Amino acid sequence: MTSLVIGAAVAGIEGVALLGYAVYITVQVARLGITGPAEVSNPVAVTLEITIFGLLGVALVLASRGLWRARRWARSLLLVGQFLALVVGVPLATAEGGVERSAGIGLVGLAVAGIVAAFWPSTTAAVADS
Repeated sequence: MTSLVIGAAVAGIEGVALLGYAVYITVQVARLGITGPAEVSNPVAVTLEITIFGLLGVALVLASRGLWRARRWARSLLLVGQFLALVVGVPLATAEGGVERSAGIGLVGLAVAGIVAAFWPSTTAAVADS
């Protein structure tokens, strides 16, 4: 059962972080307006970015809650989130900058922990019963 708790914690941490980032982008756009720097000058792109991060965050929070209750569907959401985290984290982990590299290493570590927790035998047994 410890693997379920680890998987739920990983999904929860990532989900809250993504929701926080979506809120951060929203605040930046509200503060700077669409006439701000290049990264916020395209309203369609900014809206899409906020929507994607928000939906992924909600999905991972739901996965966390589902894993906590040992629901089978939650493992699929956890795995999708972890593979997306690897897609983002590996390039960041190999970046030159210190902050980006540290964030990438942390993200890859969380993703690997989530994948291992999802496939751990006790997790498989727990969600198979639901």
